[in-house]
Amino acid sequence: MIIDDDKLLRYGLQRILETASDIRVAVVCDGREAVAMAKRYVPDVALVDIQMPDVDGFDVLAELRRLDTPPAVAMLTGFGSEGNVMRALSEGAAGFFLKDASPHELIPGIRLLAAGGSALSSRVVRALASNPALAPSGRSPSVESAPLKSPGAALTAREQTVLELLPTGMTNSEIAQQLSVSRSTVKDHVSTILAKLGVANRIQAAIAAHHTNSQGVATTRRATDSAWDSRT
Repeated sequence: MIIDDDKLLRYGLQRILETASDIRVAVVCDGREAVAMAKRYVPDVALVDIQMPDVDGFDVLAELRRLDTPPAVAMLTGFGSEGNVMRALSEGAAGFFLKDASPHELIPGIRLLAAGGSALSSRVVRALASNPALAPSGRSPSVESAPLKSPGAALTAREQTVLELLPTGMTNSEIAQQLSVSRSTVKDHVSTILAKLGVANRIQAAIAAHHTNSQGVATTRRATDSAWDSRT
């Protein structure tokens, strides 16, 4: 479901998303119709524009979350101010996309949202990672209360590899396919990564991954990597 006051944009997004055989856009509408259409079509995912002349996107987010069968909501905007991102996440959005995001971000992101995950545009991840309040020494309490631990230090080589793939928006199945391992193995790795980093979800792990990469924090590639391959 795409909710945007710009008819050209929403139909353009529909065409982009429906190039994927596993994605069907059930309805496109403006903010005034959003709740009624969501009740009628019961979408798995809703993309919601933040700034619409008739209704505020955050109000639409709140209304959708109150539905008996709420969709996973990703906010959609032409600009990704940290204030908007933090408000969206704190009010229950599962994702945040910029309107100029490429299909390579949007389509995997929609799949991840439909599977119960979270997704952010890569530029949003970079912006959050550069915010001192969200760096590994601490982050905004509006997202989660537990502080981030220093990323990377306690991760195995394979966990680091999985961590580096999280900001791409890939699902566990897609990561498993790329690494030639089982989906359950990737799921276990993601759970371990979240625990080791002291974060609550993939979004925070993605921020930690970007911060690690931007700071050049090295993780030792252990010689036991071949042993990991034999275990999986």
